[in-house]
Amino acid sequence: MTADDQFDNPRPESMRTLVIDSATEACSVALFDGDNLVAGEFRMLGRGHAEALVPMISALPERGRADCIAVALGPGSFTGVRVGLATARALALAWGAETRGYSSLAMIASMARAEHGEVPVAVAMTGGHGEWFTQGFAPNGDTTRPLASLKPDVAAQASTEALVAGNQAKALVDKRGNGDALEIWPDARAFARLPQQAFLADLHPVYGREPDAKLPLAKQV
Repeated sequence: MTADDQFDNPRPESMRTLVIDSATEACSVALFDGDNLVAGEFRMLGRGHAEALVPMISALPERGRADCIAVALGPGSFTGVRVGLATARALALAWGAETRGYSSLAMIASMARAEHGEVPVAVAMTGGHGEWFTQGFAPNGDTTRPLASLKPDVAAQASTEALVAGNQAKALVDKRGNGDALEIWPDARAFARLPQQAFLADLHPVYGREPDAKLPLAKQV
């Protein structure tokens, strides 16, 4: 990630921010005043994000209205990522709000550092077709290994960090035979823990792997 992909000041102290995180089986929303959590909710849904997300936002103070909307861009569920992004864009248009995007795996890594201190973190989350989304993070939140979708055995070989976080953390640690596992899901209520480099200027889904369906190649002339 380069400086062009980041925002200089993603959380101004006086800005009210609505956070939407529906990229995984978990679904959460939170309202922040600067770095202070005003209210939030976390649910393990599995499915049904489209039906649950707007009522969860509406239950927040002032129906979640904010100056800025931050949304998880993935990787994760194809549907969950798009539901969150579409909701963020619609509300931003209605409210005249700014938008910010962030990495789901960076959120998990920041939550792990909040619990275990400033240490390197490997993140392992369920991907598609039996693969895991994996990425490595430094103690300051910088990326040390790029996002990849890997078979479990390959993911275990690729990670060297002692601390592994995410819903596949225990499975990865068991395969590797060493390390500490922290089984957690991304949570919008932990938004204030995100480092600046987790924010992405390009507000588009991060799927983590190539789509299964591809456009047909143009016929050769």
